[in-house]
Amino acid sequence: MGNIGVYSTATEMLGALERGEVTSVELVEMQLARIDEVDGDLNAIVVDTPDRAREAARDADRRRADGDTAPLLGLPLTLKESTRAAGLPQSAGIPAYAGFAPDTDGIVARRVFEAGGCLLGTTNIPFALSDWQADSAVYGRTNNPWDLGRSPGGSTGGGGAALATGMTPLEIGSDIGGSIRVPAAFCGVYGHRPTETAIPRSGSLPPHDLDNPAAIMGVQGPLARSAADLELMFDVVAGPVRLEDRAWRLEVPPARHETLDGFRVAVMPDIPFATPSRAMRASADSLAGFVSDAGARVGHAMPSFDAEQYFHDYLATLMLITTQGLSEDHRRSAAERMIATGDPTEIARARGMTMSAADFLQLLDRREAARWAWDDFFEEWDVLVCPTAIDAAFPHTEGRFDERTLEIDGETVPYHHMVVYPMWAIFAGQPATAFPGGLDPRGLPLGLQAIGPYLEDRTTMRFAGLVEEWNGFVPPPAFT
Repeated sequence: MGNIGVYSTATEMLGALERGEVTSVELVEMQLARIDEVDGDLNAIVVDTPDRAREAARDADRRRADGDTAPLLGLPLTLKESTRAAGLPQSAGIPAYAGFAPDTDGIVARRVFEAGGCLLGTTNIPFALSDWQADSAVYGRTNNPWDLGRSPGGSTGGGGAALATGMTPLEIGSDIGGSIRVPAAFCGVYGHRPTETAIPRSGSLPPHDLDNPAAIMGVQGPLARSAADLELMFDVVAGPVRLEDRAWRLEVPPARHETLDGFRVAVMPDIPFATPSRAMRASADSLAGFVSDAGARVGHAMPSFDAEQYFHDYLATLMLITTQGLSEDHRRSAAERMIATGDPTEIARARGMTMSAADFLQLLDRREAARWAWDDFFEEWDVLVCPTAIDAAFPHTEGRFDERTLEIDGETVPYHHMVVYPMWAIFAGQPATAFPGGLDPRGLPLGLQAIGPYLEDRTTMRFAGLVEEWNGFVPPPAFT
């Protein structure tokens, strides 16, 4: 198999396949052996499909021998458990759907399979994809390979852990609250939240093959061990959905620059209502110095909107989307409890649970104004760099969300501060690429992200690739 091993990138594996240095069958067997070797400590891959992977690998080798050049042909990979794939469990961690298996592929899974991907299995998630952990009554808890007592992030936590330990070279996840980028940060890998309309959003929740209830903010996208691999998978799954594909085509523009000396890099200033950890700030400062030394223009800047209003509107929209299945009485009583705290962020969340249609339309007006503010911002800058999360991975935690806390540099902060940095890209639908930012003093991965202009996904992925020399993927010491 030459130089190919479990920590080879997807691009390296595909290159070896093209050169005839390895077969798909050999790659699949290598990955299945790795899963058997390490997943007992992690519980990352919760639905195993070895027979399916082997059959797909044999077929891929035959197709390649016949001259087929499909972009993922023969590559072993994984999907998040909530990704709709025919015949496979799709519970999203919800016990009521524990026995549900769709009879058709969702559009994202179908594109992956048509491109020649060989499915090794699906990866763990939390209940209803609604946590920055991967722990549910359906599949149990996934551990972080850098510290088994900590979260791997969520909700694509199983995928992050599987990538970091060489069980898979590529993963498809989803993101409405950081669910691609937080696992990437916590596990020291890469993740791309695409422009909101670049990749189909349907098929990411059971039981229906539909978008999320509000058809905004939620996306599906890739995780990998290199920025180049993110773009590889992005090109496979991006494009319009059925109905729109009758007339629309997606032609994402090339990256604005191919070298760092062309980039105009804004670094987000500290946010007063959610200051990141000292280690996270040091990582951002180090990156700023690296890209400046490489010739990039660097400065501290933010779009012109009111940051706190933007955050509160995001929270309200998120709660509107994620609680729509609850009874009115349940939502009202929960909202009253949140309002009673007097915390502005809790009040914003409560507003989303009880929002009228008129209030939601006004919120959408503010969202549209924010999109134009981002567009104006990216006339002057190419990317905005900020932490992916407020800190590195936190210890496993339980209990109600509004009662959980985080310890950041000796201070106790609300658990929902985890969403502050992921949400900058989410509310207005911007693309954002998460990439490794080194290790903190405890030896835990830190993650930064590059937020970019609408539909200019290649710019953020290219930037992440250019800074791999500064800090790229490294395996967790216990799994080398």
